[in-house]
Amino acid sequence: MQAEGRIVNECLMALSEAGCLAWRNDTGALTGPGGRLIRYGLCKGSADIIGISPDGVFVAVECKTSRGRTTEAQDRFLAAVRSKGGRAGVARSGDQAVLIALARP
Repeated sequence: MQAEGRIVNECLMALSEAGCLAWRNDTGALTGPGGRLIRYGLCKGSADIIGISPDGVFVAVECKTSRGRTTEAQDRFLAAVRSKGGRAGVARSGDQAVLIALARP
C-alpha cells in the first residue's frame, strides 16, 4: 500500500474512534463494456474521506503525505464545504483528521 493509502486508513480509523461516520471517497474513471468511460466518486477534487461528525456536521478530509500538496480542484472542494458550514481540511495523520472533524467555529 502506498504511503497516502496508509494515511487514509489511519484517518478513517481515528475518525471512527472519535465518533464520526466516515467513508473513503475514491474518484477516477475506468473503461467499461464496449469501451465506454465510467467515472466514479463524487466529483473531481473531492476529498479522500467524507463523513459526518458526532454533532451532525458534514466533514471532508483530504489526506496527504508530509510532502503531498493539494491540487487546485481539491482546494476548491474544501473551500466549498467550508463555505456551506462543513468542516474540511488536509490531514497528514489520524490526529489531524480528528481535529478537522471536531473543530468548532
